Amino acid sequence: MKLRKTLLIEETVETDEFGVACDPLIRMAALAVLENPFAGTDTDDLSDLFEIGAVLGDRLASRIMRHLEGPPTGYGKAAIVGSEGAAEHGAALLHPRLGKPVRAAIGGGKALMPSNVKVAALGETIDLPLGHKDEAWAFNYIDTLTVGIADAPRANEIVLCVGIASGARPRARVGDGPQ
Repeated sequence: MKLRKTLLIEETVETDEFGVACDPLIRMAALAVLENPFAGTDTDDLSDLFEIGAVLGDRLASRIMRHLEGPPTGYGKAAIVGSEGAAEHGAALLHPRLGKPVRAAIGGGKALMPSNVKVAALGETIDLPLGHKDEAWAFNYIDTLTVGIADAPRANEIVLCVGIASGARPRARVGDGPQ
């Protein structure tokens, strides 16, 4: 794995969009910019990316947990693949092995981690989806954090993103799921 850099983002929300006070919500994302070993190639065996996903899942989630104030309630993952790659390269990082080390770092997680992948140009952002770590139908925790890095991904890179939140959306009023 050729890692160019990492970035930690912390967002603290103390009011909703109308300025009404809410319980503080902390959303954090850790991003890694790595060389895509399959950029410019067409191969069916993407298993090298499975292991990289596991290693970076642990590294990024552990980094967030060292800084997160309060217990984690939600999580998510995303990847931005540079233009010489394929969306499947991002999926190979995210899906087979990344979730287990993230769950270990946060002390559990029964629900599927929401995810998002896209192929994009340098400096593009991605909506990193967040959902409750244990209850997929906890609607008040379905959220998004938009993230990106100005100089990434280069055409032969991938930006891997792990997100963790410590609360529901500001003043969430939708409910806890189907009745």
